[in-house]
Amino acid sequence: MKGLELLLLPLLLILKDVSAQWNVWMPRDISAMTNSCVVIPCSFTYPSGIRPYRGVHGIWYFGHPYPQLFPPVVYKSRTDIVHESYKGRTKLLGDLTQKNCTLLINNVGVEHSGRYYFRADLGGANIYTYPDFTKLQVLDQPNIDVPEEIISDQSLDLTCYVPDNCPDMSPQIHWMYTDYLSDPVFTPDNVEESNTAVLSSTLTFTPKPMHNGQLLGCRVHFENTTFFYERLISLDIKYAPRTVWVNVSQEVMEGSSVVLHCDVDSNPAPTITWYFGDKELMSEVASNSSLPLDNLTPEEEGVYTCVGDNGYGSMNTSMYLAVNYPPREPWINESLTLLEGSSVSLQCNSKGNPMPTLTWLKDGELVGTITAEEGSVLELHEITPQAHGVYRCLAENEHGRASNSLNITVEFAPVLLDDSKCTIVREGVQCVCIASGNPEPVIEFYMPDLNITINDSNSLFNYRTYSDGYTSTGIIKLQDKGERGNNGDTAVHVHCSISNMYGSKTIRLELQQEKKFMMAVIVGTIGGVAVIAFIIAAVRYVGQNNKKENGNPGQDVGSKVENPSMFYSAVKKDKQSLRKKVGDDSDYQSVGPMAGMERQELNYAALEFLHGRHREGGFRRADGDGSDYTEIKTK
Repeated sequence: MKGLELLLLPLLLILKDVSAQWNVWMPRDISAMTNSCVVIPCSFTYPSGIRPYRGVHGIWYFGHPYPQLFPPVVYKSRTDIVHESYKGRTKLLGDLTQKNCTLLINNVGVEHSGRYYFRADLGGANIYTYPDFTKLQVLDQPNIDVPEEIISDQSLDLTCYVPDNCPDMSPQIHWMYTDYLSDPVFTPDNVEESNTAVLSSTLTFTPKPMHNGQLLGCRVHFENTTFFYERLISLDIKYAPRTVWVNVSQEVMEGSSVVLHCDVDSNPAPTITWYFGDKELMSEVASNSSLPLDNLTPEEEGVYTCVGDNGYGSMNTSMYLAVNYPPREPWINESLTLLEGSSVSLQCNSKGNPMPTLTWLKDGELVGTITAEEGSVLELHEITPQAHGVYRCLAENEHGRASNSLNITVEFAPVLLDDSKCTIVREGVQCVCIASGNPEPVIEFYMPDLNITINDSNSLFNYRTYSDGYTSTGIIKLQDKGERGNNGDTAVHVHCSISNMYGSKTIRLELQQEKKFMMAVIVGTIGGVAVIAFIIAAVRYVGQNNKKENGNPGQDVGSKVENPSMFYSAVKKDKQSLRKKVGDDSDYQSVGPMAGMERQELNYAALEFLHGRHREGGFRRADGDGSDYTEIKTK
């Protein structure tokens, strides 16, 4: 009771200063643990002019101050009649005659929580219910004072409170689940306020993000009892994003789809924003976010960044998305027309992923070097006519290939080719002039002996030309009569003139194979003479034999031969044999580059018959001695 006296001392001092009237003093709020007890301090006054009749009595009501509402009676000094929920639980600790109305309630339960009113009964009409009240809160667990906001890495105080308003029971406080804390500090305290006592214990530590969601507990035990009370809390640690996880960098094919994921560890949940470069793609408040990308194009290749921001800080993580695709059609120069001796740089650019290799081909053959860059340059210096052709740039990577091509046309002054010459043929002389040039060269022939120019403006000498690409060929045919030299010899003086916009050239065409032709004539002549001599010898031999057999040597050979034409046939046969040796008598064919063989023939051979009969179609003449001969022509 000593403690109770100390508790009531302030109340008594206050009452001395209060003028005599109807007043009561009691704590506005008081608390107790279930199954424990609680003492509600109380003191009252009444007007000094009132004399208590038959003593001073008092009544404690629960819930309402008005008897007509029949509130439950907690305690009544005149009788033991109380509400059944308070039977054996209540006791008046104060002395009503001393204006002390302190009440003890034992073994309180949650159902006893509420307002308690005191009513003074001084006898007769001097009964008064004080409007002031004490609100009792019966707890089944201690209170933990948690700050409204717990921020990571900032010192935190958590205080566990338990009421200490039961004189017969002394509480003890212990903290639970503190093993994972680094250097926790426990500070006990006992606070008395408004005549109510509260025992407390403060836990001090520095929370970390890892502590978010962890449990902490306060446990209360009353000595010498079996009563235990516990309170658990889950720590809500506010911390800035500490990890931002996204997909690893990856490669995908053009036209495919992919979903990028982002998970952010923070409290509270952050606002997640996706960026492509500096462009914002989407934003939402969540712990994780997904960014779908469909039908990807090469333009969507790049850095994707996920940013998490929850007001306590921000963090971001990026990943690279590579979009693979086959090479695009290379960009190259337009087709070019160049002058011989000039230089040019051929450009080729193509895009692809992976970067394509670039290869230059000329008419299907490799030229230059193979490069693994977006651009390739093929340098052509001092261009020759052989540089003409189709140049193709080929771009390749593991996903495909593409190419583009251009034409290079080389223009150059005309060049006379080696096959240009004059050749002796059956009908006479054929001259061929072959020239290469771009633009196509113009070919003219000039005969200085006759002072004649031959070109496509006249039709002399069977002039004709034809072209094959950059090569032009001009041909003329000189007849055997009147178209050789002025002196009638076999020399043919023919000049060839070639020209285009870049130059001209004139050259004398040499007569080819003239020695062969003369040799054939000589051999033919000798052969003909030999055959004729042989025939004459044979005829004479036959004639002599006939003279011997007939005994008439004066008879001429012609009269003895019944069929002189047989000798003609023999000569003709030998002539044909000779042609086989010397050459054929077929029709005219071109020479030079247009023909591979020269045709030659004997002009004629003559055979004389003494007093012979001339054949139809031959020539007959008489010598001075009256002899005849027949001329055999070859065709």
